[in-house]
Amino acid sequence: MAKGNSEELDWKLFRERLEALYFRFNRREYVHPDPLEFLYEYSRPRDREVVGLIASSLAYGKVEQILKSVTWVLERLPSPANFLEDVSPKGVETLVDGFRHRFTTGEDLALLLKGIRGVIRKWGSLYEGFCLVMREGEANLVPALSRFVDLLAREGGGRPPFLLPDPQKGSACKRLHLYLRWMVRRDDVDPGGWEELGPHRLVVPLDTHMHSISLALGLTKRRQADLVAALEITSSFKRIAPEDPVRYDFALTRWGIREELTLGGLMKVMEDIKKG
Repeated sequence: MAKGNSEELDWKLFRERLEALYFRFNRREYVHPDPLEFLYEYSRPRDREVVGLIASSLAYGKVEQILKSVTWVLERLPSPANFLEDVSPKGVETLVDGFRHRFTTGEDLALLLKGIRGVIRKWGSLYEGFCLVMREGEANLVPALSRFVDLLAREGGGRPPFLLPDPQKGSACKRLHLYLRWMVRRDDVDPGGWEELGPHRLVVPLDTHMHSISLALGLTKRRQADLVAALEITSSFKRIAPEDPVRYDFALTRWGIREELTLGGLMKVMEDIKKG
């Protein structure tokens, strides 16, 4: 909870309301249209982690274009992990020739895929590459995520603009934290594969939509949707779900995205959780 708020949340009631939303909306029937749905098609964690990184990296802009762009890439990646492990760097460049997703070019995507390729070839999987950069005693996954991004950039021969931002430079890096949510959590929505990392260190994937919800609920007073705000909001959720602070992310973000679930409707559901 941000300091200086004149109203305090009734945390017990807040948790009860969020649990009710979780059990009502944290279902696969509410996923579409969302790039997360691509991960459900892959039973092997080694493939799923590759698909997840591609899908989350391209998850900006209109959702129809996101789904189209991710589909374009995956149609060219049969058995994604094995394919990238075996293909040459030149083969990667040929594979994505002509690709365009808003301001991401085929050259940008090639750098990302070559980074994935390099990590898989050296350490066997993206998970093993992430474990390589983990450090004891870190309160959340932001520092490790920053080192992981550096690792991908080194292995790929460069940092693709926008696709691999540095989480420690102040941006909320929503797409990278969304990727970790998909991979580290396992429930009806998030397919998991990296559960050993522990969801207690995840950070809320913060975009302007989640930021608006969090401001309305009093989880932060910060007006910028940046890393500081993401950490504040995560800290608030830790008061009721310390072992899984992003547990309610999917259920909350359905409101204002799906036609039948308006942000005003969410506020009505939550209207009595604040006490002066």
